[in-house]
Amino acid sequence: MKRILLLLLITAFTFSCGSKKKTFTALNTGNYDQAINTSLSKLRTNKNKKGKQDYILILEEAFVKAVERDLNAITFLEKEGNPANLERMYNCYNTLKKRQERIRPLLPLYHVEQGRTVNFSFDNYDQRILDTKEKLSTYLYNSAKSLLANAKRKTDYRDVYNDLIYLNKISPNYKNTNDLIEEAHYKGTDFVKVAMKNRTNVIIPRRLEDDLLNFSTYGLNDLWTVYHNEPQRSIKYDYLMEVSFREINISPEQIRERQLEKEKLIKDGWEYLLDENDDFVLDEDGKKIKVDKMVTVRCEYYEFIQFKEAQVVGNVQYKNLNTKQLLDAFPLSSTYVFEHVYANYNGDKRALDTDLTRYLGLQAIQFPTNEQMVYDSGEDLKNKLKGIITRYRFK
Repeated sequence: MKRILLLLLITAFTFSCGSKKKTFTALNTGNYDQAINTSLSKLRTNKNKKGKQDYILILEEAFVKAVERDLNAITFLEKEGNPANLERMYNCYNTLKKRQERIRPLLPLYHVEQGRTVNFSFDNYDQRILDTKEKLSTYLYNSAKSLLANAKRKTDYRDVYNDLIYLNKISPNYKNTNDLIEEAHYKGTDFVKVAMKNRTNVIIPRRLEDDLLNFSTYGLNDLWTVYHNEPQRSIKYDYLMEVSFREINISPEQIRERQLEKEKLIKDGWEYLLDENDDFVLDEDGKKIKVDKMVTVRCEYYEFIQFKEAQVVGNVQYKNLNTKQLLDAFPLSSTYVFEHVYANYNGDKRALDTDLTRYLGLQAIQFPTNEQMVYDSGEDLKNKLKGIITRYRFK
């Protein structure tokens, strides 16, 4: 027991030393916030414990150096005078404030060996944050309006959209930002017209067509692509997605048969054990010995399999409506199989295995129509079509 406790103490001491060494390394290599985070984590419990005293000094030094670094960066960015630096300045001020707020709950921190309460020089950055945020908001707003007016490509509008979303995050409902967001999103969106072509001699069920073109059931979550199976006059479409069926093959209705003869040795009650003279065999108490009565049973098994298969073959093509060029084509196919098994027997069904008896008592059922077969292939077609849509990216 003592040996186990000693090993645990050594392990804990080694882990503690390793953690402290990493924290010193972070401090000495300029990773001040990493050193601060580790120190704060260690000091959240038993902050006056002797083994945690070094973390107090690490926290003190890392805080001073981190504040100095951030303030120097802000001063440099201000001197540079580039409004594009406002976001970085704003983030620096927020970092300075949040760092203080994380340390504040642990105060006061007393270092026993040095006999002093460690001093943290906190500042109020609220006004500087507000001033910088106002300048940044004005800059982002004016920049976005200018970019919206001069954007040529959809990617330009998407960049504007991202800037406006950030603006709305730091300054909610700033001027008419929400209207600009809607405009940028609309102009940055790829609108895709969807058409379905049946180039087979088989009528495609209307409900299958409706299911395949009901994009609301696909669970698509693409910010920049919208599919319309019913084109709207007010929208200028960028692309055409054409779902084309080239073959629909339906097999004839078939009934496949097979016949099996089964034989099995089974237990069928009991009987008294007899010796070679046909006398009863007795046990130690003089009682007649009972044994299982085994018999051989036979059965003829007749199985019928109703079978019908439908295969739908086609492809999906993407076309650029502006250049009239074919962009990509993907195969689309599905096979649906109808199969129903039923069976009967002649003889002792105890000779049949369980995997055969499950079909006994079942009867033949009506074959599905060709239309139903094509429709039943729809779920697989829909999953494959969804896979094509979610993977494809317009360039």
